[in-house]
Parts: sequence; C-alpha cells; structure tokens
Amino acid sequence: MIATLLRATALARLATRGLAAESEPLLDEMLAHTRRHGLALHRADAHALRGRRLVLAEQEDAALTEIARALAILDDSDTPDLQLGRRNWSKMQATSLIDCWLVLNQLGVYEAAEEVITRAHQAIRESAGPHEITLQLINRVKMLLGWGLRLERVDRHDEAAEKFRTAASMAVAVEAPFGESLFPRRIGVPAVDQVGVLAAALALAEPDGAHLDRLHRLASEPGYPHEQVIVTVALARCLDQVGRRDEALKVLMNARHNLAEDNSQPSMRLNLARELARLDDSGHDTTRSLVDYAGALEVELWSLRESQIATLNTRREHERLSAEHGAITQQALQDPLTGLPNRRALDEHLRTLATSVTAQPLAVALVDLDGFKDVNDRHSHAEGDDVLRVVASTLRDALRGDDIVARYGGDEFVVLLPGAPVSAAKQALGRSVTAVASLPHHLSHGVTLSVGLVSLRPQERADQVLSRADAAMYQAKRGGGNQIASANSLAGETVVTLPDEGARTEPAWDLDEPS
Repeated sequence: MIATLLRATALARLATRGLAAESEPLLDEMLAHTRRHGLALHRADAHALRGRRLVLAEQEDAALTEIARALAILDDSDTPDLQLGRRNWSKMQATSLIDCWLVLNQLGVYEAAEEVITRAHQAIRESAGPHEITLQLINRVKMLLGWGLRLERVDRHDEAAEKFRTAASMAVAVEAPFGESLFPRRIGVPAVDQVGVLAAALALAEPDGAHLDRLHRLASEPGYPHEQVIVTVALARCLDQVGRRDEALKVLMNARHNLAEDNSQPSMRLNLARELARLDDSGHDTTRSLVDYAGALEVELWSLRESQIATLNTRREHERLSAEHGAITQQALQDPLTGLPNRRALDEHLRTLATSVTAQPLAVALVDLDGFKDVNDRHSHAEGDDVLRVVASTLRDALRGDDIVARYGGDEFVVLLPGAPVSAAKQALGRSVTAVASLPHHLSHGVTLSVGLVSLRPQERADQVLSRADAAMYQAKRGGGNQIASANSLAGETVVTLPDEGARTEPAWDLDEPS
C-alpha cells in the first residue's frame, strides 16, 4: 500500500508540467522501500518512472539504463505472488510493463516497445476489463503512429503505411470496449470523436477532407503534447490533401510554438519539424538542400537505433546477471525460513555496529519463544515453521526501522538496536512482546516471547555480549516468560519488564559475567 501511494504521488508530479523534479525524492523513497520489503514489481515500476523523469530531463541514455534495470527485474518476476492473488499480481506486472513501454515509446525505440506492450497485454488478457482493453488498444495505436512517422523520416513509406493501416484497424476495434470503459467524456459519442490519436489513425491511413472537422476540434482540446503532435500532423496532411497547404503550415507552426518547451517525447518533436520541412517546399535551393541534409541525418540516426536497442539488451542482461549474483550472495546471509539475516549476517552486523560511533550505545537482545516446543509436539514441524515465520515478521514490524532482527537458531532470534539506551530498547522490545502475545491463536498457537536485553560494553566480543543476553533471557524464562529481563551492569541485578506493566527488580543474578 505504501509503495502504491508513493507511486501515485510521484506519478502525479511527473504528469504535471513544472513539477517533475519534485518526483525525485519520492522515487528514491519508493526504491528504498521496495528493496527493503522485497516488492519486485513495484521496484521495477520505480525504475521505469525514474526513466520517465530522466527523459523529461533530456538524459536519454540514463533513462535507457533505468528501463534496462526495470525489465531485468520483470524478467525474473514471472512467478505470481500468491499472497497478492494472481489477478492483482498480473495487473501490477502490466502496470510496470506499461510504464517501461511509455519510456521506450518516448525514446522512439519502437521494436523494444512493441515487445514490452505485448508482454503487458499477455499479463492481463485473462483478467482485463473493458477499460484495460481500451487502454491497451489506444497505447498500441499511439505507438504504431509514432513508429510510422519515424519510418517516413527515412523514406520507408511502404512500411509506414502498413503501420498506419494497422493503427486504423485498431482504432475501429476500440469502439466496442470504449463505451464500457472509464474514458468516455460524452456518453454515446464514438471513441474516434473523443480520442485524438484514434481520429489521427484513420486520417493518416487515408488523408482526406472528411476528417477535417473532427481533427480541428480535437486538435484544440487539451491533451498530452506527444498526442497533440500526432493529431496536428494528421490534420496538416488532410488540409494539404484538399489543397489548403497554407493552413496546414500555419497549424504546424502553431503547434511547434505551443510545444517548444516540451521534452516528453524527443522523437515527436522531430516528426513535427520534418512535417514542416516537407510541406514548406517554396522552391528555393537553400530550402531543398536543408531538406536533403536533414534526410541524410535521419538515415544515419535510424542506423543508430540498432545500437540503442543493443545497448538496452546488453544493459538488461547485465542487470539480470547482477541481480542473480546479488540473490546468491543474499541467500548466503539470509535464513531461508523467515527471510531474516542468518547467524553469519548477524556476526557481520554486530562487528560493524560495534565499531561505529553513531551506533553507540548498542543494545543487544536475545529473544526466545515460550511454548514453541508444544507447537511442534502437538501439531507438526510444518505448523511450527509457520509460527516462526509469523513471529519473525511481527517482531521485525514492531521494532524501529534501523533495528536489525536476525534468526540465531531454532526458535531464538537476536535483535540489534543501534543508538538505543537500554530504556529506549526496552520500550521498542516491549511493543514486540505485546504484539506477539496479541496475535490470533490460530497464527501463534499461544507462543510468547522471553527477551534478554543488555548493552554492548567497550571492547566486548560478540560471543560475550550474546552470552550475557542469553543469561538475561533465561531469567525472563524463569519469571514465567512473556517479558523482558535487562541486565543492570552497575547494580548487578536484572530488571524484568512485563508487557504493558512496570518493571520489577530480581536480585541475586549477576549478569555482568557469562553464566
């Protein structure tokens, strides 16, 4: 839910002119949040949205790298998360793919964009409603029109015409689901009279005067800049077709003026400039020479697109292999049952925090489950594993964001609380004790926590501090469990805290030395 809210907030700023820069901290937070909680689809989406931000900042190569990262994550995320449900998972996957497609479409990398939007369609084809179907068709129409205009710039007119015809057939197919979607602003009015790119598809396939009234009206309506370019080009061609070239040039020049500050789709700005050059053949040698020169440059740019696609695929494979290597490394430091850091990772964390000035004072707690043996004996080890997973998740969620929870072994966990005096650590751990005790019985089978809490001493080794925490934990056990026992190094006594109660002092236990 938090990842979805961060996405929506960032997207609102990306889609609002002048606010795109404000999306950066939100996207950074979204990436950090999704990494921390293993939300692969949302993490891919964060990279895709960052790519969109980089396009707006005219950093196209960096944008391509972000899309490579997003696609690498999506390539390794084909197994549905059963907790989300297949339908919701498929929709999230399609959303991430469409955000990747949008950037590829903006960059004019149409071959890769077609692959991605096809995957998005496959992800939701079984569960898509009228709105999703309509959105997919409109997106495909936009891509095909941009692709066709790009092909024209390198004089591949037959291929361009085929793209326009396909787009026109899709524009006709949109009519069926459109009326039941969320798109119609005017009920009962055909989609082609309400959506500019659909009208443009029909006009670019067969330019003539029959489209003029519709295109004039749609060109004057507010919309996305790249869509306005497509509508304007279609309108100009229809005007030229009926012998009104001066009007066509005026329409194109007005659009160029209105969209001068838009950076959302570089390829579309070139389409507009090319259309102006094509129609403005005043007969002067200089003009003709410039048009020829521009054509030669277009051919060279077209040849570079293969390099762009190869770059995308190379970076995508690199990101995939890096992620695979990272996953192997993480597995070596992660407990497979609970997903928490394992004992090896705990040793590394403890060693790092012990030498960090900012982590002092460092509180260390050893947590043991009360009644866990009965769960295994009365039910099964599989049921016991479920309890361990639930308790691990509850324990982690109840603590502070910087606290580290590791599985120590069996039904024991260790918690490291950097920068926490014993009093503050006790409050944080008290929330965990209460949270586990409050779990529904069918999830916890009644297990509770016994916690031994100590503070790391200067120059103290890991085995020494864990031994003192273990001794304090056993004191909590002897007190009946479901409580925290903390060592008081000055008085040589243990302070026992029950959940939601005050502390009581237990004499006779010196926890300064390992027992």
